[in-house]
Amino acid sequence: MAHQEKPPEGNLTELMEFVLLGFADMPHLQWFLFGLFLIIYIIILMSNGTIFLITKMDPALQSPVYFFLSNFSFLETCYVSATLPRMLLNLGTQRRRISVVSCATQMFFVLMFGGAECLLLAVMAYDRYVAICNPLHYPLVMNHRVCLQLATGSWTIGIPFHIGQTCQIFSLTFCGSNHISHLFCDIYPVLKLVCGDTFVNEMLVYTVAVLFGMVPFLLILGSYSKIMSIILKLPSATSRSKAFSTCSSHLMVVVVFFGSAIITYLRPNTRHSEGTDKVLSLFYAILIPMFNPIIYSLRNKDVIIALRKLVCK
Repeated sequence: MAHQEKPPEGNLTELMEFVLLGFADMPHLQWFLFGLFLIIYIIILMSNGTIFLITKMDPALQSPVYFFLSNFSFLETCYVSATLPRMLLNLGTQRRRISVVSCATQMFFVLMFGGAECLLLAVMAYDRYVAICNPLHYPLVMNHRVCLQLATGSWTIGIPFHIGQTCQIFSLTFCGSNHISHLFCDIYPVLKLVCGDTFVNEMLVYTVAVLFGMVPFLLILGSYSKIMSIILKLPSATSRSKAFSTCSSHLMVVVVFFGSAIITYLRPNTRHSEGTDKVLSLFYAILIPMFNPIIYSLRNKDVIIALRKLVCK
C-alpha cells in the first residue's frame, strides 16, 4: 500500500499535467518503437475491421456467435485506440506531457473498454455453453433480442463504476513528481503520485477488479467445465474434435487476456514494479488485440470461407 507522509502545505501544488515516461529510458529505440507500434496499430485496425465487416455482410455469419464476435472485434479496436495513438504521439514528438483531464479521460476509457471486454468474453462463453450443452433450445434461448441485451449490457453496465472510480482517483491530491512511469494513464501508476494513504482507493480497485475481472473469469471457467463434460460424452471422435475446435480459439483468448489483467490489477500495490507493469500492459492492451483476429480467423472455417468470398469479389 502507498502510505506516504503528507508534505508541508507549501510543497503542495495543483497539478495541471502529467508526464508519461513510457520508453523514455530507451532513447535509442524511440523511432524503432514508433514504427513497430504503428505497424501493430494498422494490423489491429485492418484485421478487426475485416472481421467486423464480414460478420455483417456474409449471410452465413448471422448466428449469435458471429454477432458477439463482431462486437468483440469492434470493442478491441476501441480498446487499443484508447492507448496506442497517445503512445505513438509521445514516441513521434517526444512530447510526453498529458493534461490531467486527458489523463483521466484515457483512464476511464481504458477501464470501460477493458471491463466491457471481460463481460463480453463471459457472454461469448455462455453462448458456446448453450450451443453445445443445450442445442435444441439454442435458437430460442439466444434469440436476437437476448443477444442485443447481452451485448448492450456488456458495453454499458460498468460505465457508472468506472466513472466513479476515475473521478474518485482524480479528486485526490497529487504532490511531488508528476512523472507517470507507465505507457498510459493506468490506475496504479497514477496512485503512486497521490499524497497520503491510498488504502481505500486500492480496496476500491480490488473490488472493481473482482467484479469485472474475477467474476466473469469464474463464470467462463464454469461454462467451459460444463462444455468439456458434455464433449467427453460424445460417442464420435470426429464430433469431439469439432466441438473442441469450436471453443478452442475463445479459450485461448480468455486465458491470455484474463491472466495478464488479473496479475496486473489483483496484485498488492507493494509488488508492482514499473518494468513488470509495462510488460503486462503491452500484453493485455496491445499484443493480445493484435493476435485475437489471427486466432479467430485461422481456427474458424466459416470466417476463412467468408474472407475468401470478400477477397474474390
